[in-house]
Amino acid sequence: MASHQLTMTVLMTPGMANFSGKVHGGAVLKLLDEVAYACAAQYSGRYVVTLSVDQVTFLQPILVGELLSFLASVNHTGSSSMEVGIKVVAQDIRTQTQRHVNSCFFTMVAVGDDGRPVTVTPLQPSTPDEIRRFEAAKLRKELRRELAARFREAARKD
Repeated sequence: MASHQLTMTVLMTPGMANFSGKVHGGAVLKLLDEVAYACAAQYSGRYVVTLSVDQVTFLQPILVGELLSFLASVNHTGSSSMEVGIKVVAQDIRTQTQRHVNSCFFTMVAVGDDGRPVTVTPLQPSTPDEIRRFEAAKLRKELRRELAARFREAARKD
């Protein structure tokens, strides 16, 4: 079975900075999407596309010159979808101090050559952390469905 976890580390460079001199949130979002893609594609062995992004939380500013480590894991699988959770840790290279700066969840869908969804291998969580993440992902999936239904209902009333 393919690995369901992936780690990627990137140096934050001046070209990633916004007008305040901190790393631009959009630059981080692009990297997050790339990490989610790599993790889901590695797990499924397929090309994958982004379906949704949930709970992107920027906890602290990210500084130019820091190393960002993206710790990604497939937390849950549907028939063709995979939830990828990503924790982002910034490291000051000189002091070696680390900070948790971002977390989020991507839903990725495996697709075939025709662009249609294809089945992925069901995730079998085995450790206590994997089981906790699996159950939390199921809850997030249910909440997304409920929220979508509420939005559809509200749109009909307008």
